[in-house]
Amino acid sequence: MIVVVGAGAAGLTAVETVRRGGYDGPVTVVGDEPHPPYDRPPLSKQVLRGAWEPERVALRKPAAVDELDARWLSGTRAVGLDAAARTIALADGSELAYEGAVIATGVTPRRLRDGHELDGVHVLRSLDDSVAIRKRLVDATSVVVVGAGFLGAEVAAVARELGLAVTMVDPLPGPMIRQFGAELSGYLADLHTGRGVDVRCGVGVAGFTERDGAVAGVRLDGGETLPADVVLVAIGCVPAVDWLAGSGLTIGNGVECDEYLLAAPGVVAAGDVASWPHPDHGRLRIEHRMNATEQGAAAARTLLGERTPFAPIPYFWTDQYDVKVQVHGVPTPDAEFRVVTGDPADGRFGGLYGSGGRVTASLTWNLPREALKLRKLVVDRADW
Repeated sequence: MIVVVGAGAAGLTAVETVRRGGYDGPVTVVGDEPHPPYDRPPLSKQVLRGAWEPERVALRKPAAVDELDARWLSGTRAVGLDAAARTIALADGSELAYEGAVIATGVTPRRLRDGHELDGVHVLRSLDDSVAIRKRLVDATSVVVVGAGFLGAEVAAVARELGLAVTMVDPLPGPMIRQFGAELSGYLADLHTGRGVDVRCGVGVAGFTERDGAVAGVRLDGGETLPADVVLVAIGCVPAVDWLAGSGLTIGNGVECDEYLLAAPGVVAAGDVASWPHPDHGRLRIEHRMNATEQGAAAARTLLGERTPFAPIPYFWTDQYDVKVQVHGVPTPDAEFRVVTGDPADGRFGGLYGSGGRVTASLTWNLPREALKLRKLVVDRADW
């Protein structure tokens, strides 16, 4: 039997891949949420904005899921894995014996030291989280987003488009500076301030004020208190690996795999939780949607006996207001960025990141047709 732990995009793709690859044995999927597999990127955009109803994020129609002939244990938590015995323990006390296992448990949102017990303080990872925040925004007037990474910036944009007063707070010098570097971070800061967001970078959060059990404000390190009916804490995630303590697997920044995504005999990992050595970029763990699909398929092929190193060109994107930013490759902190087409002043441009004498990544800002052209320079490891 193949057991897939995690019922998101990576887990679903793994099931589809083993079936397409000819595996006709039993497949069991363990998922801790009650929902069928769904897509996460719309949670911080279309679902939160109210443009999509929650049902629309389903990754497959029910008939397509049924055709996979898998046993779906929804709302069930895996609490342990024994790599030597090839068993997976579930929260209800039962065990699943496996011939092959796929670990696709994703990540868990980081939380602040305290304050999450207050009504109105949220994290956003699941469909239920998105729906709960969406309901809260209906009667809100002020929103504070703690964290200016992917998730924080996207939610700030949606809240502002809904007409709310929005403040985005981050201890780093600029929004998404870790992902894009200082120059692009400046463009993103201008984008948000131009739409009316109060961007407070270089400052941390000291705590919350409350009224009758609900959040009323966010206290900054300098002593200022920002009014807040809703607070989103978006300060990053950690790999969901606590359940693997004592499993016999190597756990570092995620489940450590080899170049084939093999973590142990008969065990592979895929998606946000997987760490593996990329031939160009060293050991990576990528929390992006495209990687989940590609890695779920590759991990499943490894279980079926293929031995092809997983070495994709990483790809990610973000949608904020009417801007789409697309990136191929890995923009490293030491990379230089150059605009090679278009003009930032016009709101449409593309550029390249370079480090070590070669192109390491490409980026387009509202120039989707140029994205694949610039990607080729990343694939070709063009000179910088």
